[in-house]
Amino acid sequence: MHICNMITQNTKNIIRKLLNLVFMLCVTIGAFTSQAQTASIHQKIQLQTDKIFDSLVSIRRDLHMYPEVGGEEKRTSALVANYLSNLGLEVKTGIGGYGVIGILNTGKPGKKIAWRADIDAIASHAKETRTFGTKIEGVRHICGHDVHTAMALGMANILTENKADLSGTIYFIFQPSEETFTGAKSMLADGIFDIISPDEIYAAHMSPMPVGTVASKPNYLYADYKQLNVTFESDTKDEALITFTQKAIKELQNVAPDSEFWDVQNLMDPEIGIGNPETIFKDYITVDKTFRANFADNTLTITGYVSASNKALMQGIPDRLREKIKASEYGTQLRKINFHSEQITFSTDRGNIDNNPTLTNESIQAIAKIYGPAAFPLYGAIPDGRGDDFSYFQEKVPGVYFLMGGSNFEKGIISMPHAPNFAVDESCINTGVKYFSSLIVERLMK
Repeated sequence: MHICNMITQNTKNIIRKLLNLVFMLCVTIGAFTSQAQTASIHQKIQLQTDKIFDSLVSIRRDLHMYPEVGGEEKRTSALVANYLSNLGLEVKTGIGGYGVIGILNTGKPGKKIAWRADIDAIASHAKETRTFGTKIEGVRHICGHDVHTAMALGMANILTENKADLSGTIYFIFQPSEETFTGAKSMLADGIFDIISPDEIYAAHMSPMPVGTVASKPNYLYADYKQLNVTFESDTKDEALITFTQKAIKELQNVAPDSEFWDVQNLMDPEIGIGNPETIFKDYITVDKTFRANFADNTLTITGYVSASNKALMQGIPDRLREKIKASEYGTQLRKINFHSEQITFSTDRGNIDNNPTLTNESIQAIAKIYGPAAFPLYGAIPDGRGDDFSYFQEKVPGVYFLMGGSNFEKGIISMPHAPNFAVDESCINTGVKYFSSLIVERLMK
């Protein structure tokens, strides 16, 4: 009995070890297979993108020749809807004006990922020299939305080609009226998130970084700008009180007047720019020179405009200012300090890009894993007043907003949005389709 028990126990141990070994081999083989399949699909994405690149350039140039300002994107919307329909996607139109959604449903359960591209152009009378320059007087694509649109169509094409290897659902959102900061709100008002239900949302915008690069950062990418109102009880338009309050607001600024901070060209400087963790473009508050005073109904409201590089700094401004005023001779007159009031029409209040930290870090790593150091993190916040109403989508769904390089300095091509000489190296369409198609594949598999 004892001997038999020993044999039985030894046999059980051997079998258990063999089963464990088989299990580990299966896991290893599965991992290699999964990695091989993932590598294979990214290789396919690269080859397929190269094949359709010329057609995407043609689409971009067509959009560039026939630009449409916000609220008038009828032709652009029709082009987008037709392209998506020809791919076999489910297409929704007329959302928030001329907004279009293309839905790629793989027929298999999984994550739901959205990609947004803006489609509107800008009123501009600047001259163009290129052969495919605008044919619409007074309107130009000098922010790169023609590139964004062509790139998103390319992504829809490539991901549809690889539908059999994917699971989940991909939404392609083509948003109108970004330049007026109204398009995203209009799409939300029209119930876009009743039509689609993404788990994550992504977007990219042209920047003056070198072509072939993409970058982002957690939380604020751009500085936040807000209208600050300080209201006192007063029976006159007290000039001394106005002067005191303006001075108190100005003293919130922590950037010296002669700082290199004020030269936006330094944003790309390798030593002090936003690519360096020690950038000077972080932890700052600035104050605009413009102030207004409004006296009515025995109250005096002094209005200024402030910016901050992160949410904590911005949220702390009212308390800092309140503490200073309460300690002054005007402390008993103070009624309230707030950001933006509907009664004052000269507001700059707006949403601000606020990238989900986890998704941002994982997304940069995912692109870098496949395409190398072309994808990298940024630091601080860009202080030149830029923004994007993609922020209103981020308030509903966690997401990431990327900057995509389009400059080719050797060719004299500088992709600075809104500059009269804005131009792009069109190879950015190719790299954008590859990087972000691969990103979506990685996020679906996550």
